[in-house]
Formats: sequence, structure tokens, C-alpha cells
Amino acid sequence: MPSLVTTPSRDYEPVPLTELLQSLWPLLQEPATWWQLAVLASGGLLAIWLGHHLRRRLERAIGPPSEDGLRRVAMRTGALVSVPLLFWLWLLAGSALLRHWLKIRTDLLHYLILAAGAFTLVRMGVFVLRHSFSPGSRLKAWEGALTLTIWTLLALHIVGWLPIVSDVLDEYAVVVGAIRVSLLTATSFLLSIALLLILYLWIVKALDVRIKRAQSLDASMKAAVIKLTKLVLLTSVVLVALITAGIDLTTLTVLGGALGVGVGLGLQRTVSNYVSGFVLIFEETVRPGDIITVGETFGTVQALNSRHVVVRTGDGLDVLVPNEELVTNRITSWSYADRNVRLRIPVQISYNDDPERALALLEAIGKSESRVLAQPAPQAFVMSFGDAGIQLELAVWISDPENSIAELRSRLNRKIWREFQTQGITLPSPQRLVAVAEGTSEHGSRKTADRAARRTSKSRE
Repeated sequence: MPSLVTTPSRDYEPVPLTELLQSLWPLLQEPATWWQLAVLASGGLLAIWLGHHLRRRLERAIGPPSEDGLRRVAMRTGALVSVPLLFWLWLLAGSALLRHWLKIRTDLLHYLILAAGAFTLVRMGVFVLRHSFSPGSRLKAWEGALTLTIWTLLALHIVGWLPIVSDVLDEYAVVVGAIRVSLLTATSFLLSIALLLILYLWIVKALDVRIKRAQSLDASMKAAVIKLTKLVLLTSVVLVALITAGIDLTTLTVLGGALGVGVGLGLQRTVSNYVSGFVLIFEETVRPGDIITVGETFGTVQALNSRHVVVRTGDGLDVLVPNEELVTNRITSWSYADRNVRLRIPVQISYNDDPERALALLEAIGKSESRVLAQPAPQAFVMSFGDAGIQLELAVWISDPENSIAELRSRLNRKIWREFQTQGITLPSPQRLVAVAEGTSEHGSRKTADRAARRTSKSRE
């Protein structure tokens, strides 16, 4: 049975935890053990009580969410780890007092101090790491699970049980041909890929910020560089995780071939959209900010994603257009090389009105609109001579097609209506002259009278 009474020494080596557990009942009969348990219990109660009040004060001092910076992160971190940090400090002080004043070995407190310190550091590290990502990052949902997983591994290493757990997990395995997959392999792969994905998210965000600030790259090249970087880093994450888990990559050749066939047959459209996305980016046929018409969708390109393009319509709707549709179908770009577009307003006047006067009035109305460009100047044309009147057309140029064209067309039509009414110019309505032959009219009237007489006789019956 290990002795719990010792002389203080600088080279203090605790008794292995396994030996302590094997002699647990005899140790419980010694006063030294109860001293350590008293320090443990009092430390837990004190940390919970004092940490609760300290956390409330820190939360009040954090400030509104709009403020951000190193001070706010430090205050939030302190509020988050106040309880485990106070518990760790109390165990440190209690262990030092027991060993130096009462000459008692504190082997049990030694392992608890290491576990509490590890939990505090892991909790702080995961929170700071999550805060370095965007506020809506996926890491926020997995923060607690990630903290518990990392701390469990550290706790097993501290008590010396990690090799035992590894051996137990390695005993349960499935052998498929030359591939042996055990619980240890699967667990190692999942842990490796989880940690590497965190590193991947951090690197991608840092590169995304730097690339978006680059002045020498346009929007399309920035999107291309970001997508290629994500693809390369994500592939590297999977490969490194497989190697770390001890999986032989050569044994995955057959599986990779089968996966390639499955992608080729079942995911043709998905792969086509991804490839089309890179084609659009490198050709720069569609760029963020362009105004395009795809089928019945007209709007501004908001973002180029790997699988689709986000088009914001004038109604405030975001339409997700697959990249393949933009590559294979014909699209109309209102801002590909020149953002200036011409808008045509058809107008019809009566044959009794002077067309020259109406043309001059239409050009004056076009020049009075603020959105209409002065050069090229608005022009009015005589298009044709219709059945009801003379067909005119007002052509104006604008440089902001992303704004509402329907609103501009409506405003011009209202101005035309008011000015034409003021100047006495008539906007004729369509007229049709129907001529009915006399014989046909009498024959048709006779048939109508016969049908009415038959309906009257049936109703009487």
C-alpha cells in the first residue's frame, strides 16, 4: 500500500493512478485521504459559488454584441472558464498546503489538478478558436462535444490509460480482403479529420479575407482562387486523415475506381455543375455584379458558387441558377462589356396629329428623365402606319440596368400621357368595323327566334 505521508521534495513523483485505485480501500482509512477529499469538495463548492458571481460581473462588463476586439474576447473567455479555473487554482493551493505543512502526499490531487488544468486550457482554446471563425460557423454547434473529446483524450493520457483504451479498440476490427478496419482506426480517422477540418476552416477564412482585400484581382479571379484553395485543402485534409489513421492508401484503389464510376453515372449533373462553375469563373463570362437574363429570370449576379449562381431579382428574390444552365443555354448579359442599354417606349398617335410635333415632344420627355443618359441623346422615330394611328417609338439609353426598368418605363409613359393630354395630341384606341350582309342577318335572326321559341315551350312543359 502506498504511503500518503512524505517529506517535501523538489523531485516529487506521484504514485501511479492504477496503484492508487488498487489500494483504494486501505487509503480511505487514512486521514490523509480525507484531507484531500475535503480539499476537493470545498474547492468544488467554492468554485461554483464564487465562479457564478464572477461570471455575472464579467458578463455585465462585456458590453453590447456590436463591440468586438481583444478585450471583449478576453472577458467572454474569462466568464466561460471562471468555474474550472477557480477550481484548478484551489486544488493547486490545497495540494501545496497539504504537502508542505502537513507533510502529506497529494497523489490524488495531483491527477485532479492535471485534469482540471487540461479542461480549462481546452475550453479556452476551443472558444478562442471558434471565435476566430465567422459568428455563424458550424464549430459553434460542436463546441461542447469537441471540448469533451479533446479533454477525454488528455485525461486518458494523464492517468496512463490511453494505451489500454487503444489496445481494447484495436481488438474489434472488420477485415475485408486486405483491408483491416478496427474501432481504433475509425476513431483515429474521425478525430484526425475533425481536428484537420478545424485547421482547414481557420486557414480558409484567413485566406478568404486576404484574397478579398487583394486589389490586383477582379471578383471572378478572387472567387476562382478561393474555390481552388478550398478544393486543394479539403483533399489534403482527407488524405492526411487517412494517413494519420494508419490506412494504406494503396488498398483504396479499387474503392476509388468504384467511387469514380458512381460519380460518373449517378452524379453527372452535380459534377457538371461544378465543372461549369470553374468554366464560368475562368472565362469571366458571368461575374458578380453583372445584370443577366436567364430564361424568365432577370436580375443581378450576387455570388458565384461551386454549384450555382445566385441572381437577385427586382422583387428581392434570390434565384439559384445551376452553373450548367448558364454554360449550355443562351443568356442575355446587360453589362458584359458595356453597362449602357437602350430602352424602347412604343407610342401611337392619331392620323389627325402632327408626327413631327409628337417626335419633338417625345425627345423632350426623354431628356427630362434623370436616369436617361445625355449621350447618346434620346431619339424618337416613326416606326409604321397602323390601322388606328401612326406608330412612334422613343429610344433612351440608361447606365443602371440593375435598377428597376419597369419603374422607369412606367414613369416615362405617365409623362407621355400628361404631356400629350396637355398639348392636345390624341392616343387613339383600336377600332374595328364589322359589316353584316342583309341576307345573312335575316337568316341568323330567324334561327335565333326559333331557338328562343323552343326554349320557351320546354319551360312551359
